[in-house]
Amino acid sequence: MTASVVLVAAVAKNGVIGRDNGLPWRLSTDLKRFKALTMGAPMVMGRKTFQSIGKPLPGRRTIVVTRDPTFLADGVTVALSLDEALRAARAEAADMGAERIAVVGGAEIYRAAIGKADRLEITEVDGTVEGDARFPDIVPGEWRETARELVPAGEKDDHAMSFVSYVRAGSNGKGGR
Repeated sequence: MTASVVLVAAVAKNGVIGRDNGLPWRLSTDLKRFKALTMGAPMVMGRKTFQSIGKPLPGRRTIVVTRDPTFLADGVTVALSLDEALRAARAEAADMGAERIAVVGGAEIYRAAIGKADRLEITEVDGTVEGDARFPDIVPGEWRETARELVPAGEKDDHAMSFVSYVRAGSNGKGGR
């Protein structure tokens, strides 16, 4: 079975996902969801996203997309294109027995990957924030919402949120693309 490609993102009402190579909010509840969605799976991310995290995350295999052929980082696989990263991630997923590949940002990677994705796992942040990175539009007709959970702001959250799952329209969301 081919692993499904899943974009995982937290998105403000105005589409913002980041500011100055960081997150524009504190959302502990979303970070727990992110961990659950990515644990045990290969993760594809851009170089700036990787550098903002600062290290490979435990329990996941990290594949970094960069145009810099000299970029190296301990514990990660480097890919010079999204297609190369997805090929590496598919091999990693098969090796790990993972059912999904998590694409986790940033904005440029999301724009390139949304057309290749089988599913979207979006945290809709109940707020409008300033930022310089945006998630691509989720086009009705291309995506079908399959689940929505309203989540009030917890003690360590700046905003309330909704956890929303989408599958590509006409798909069961299980992959095989």
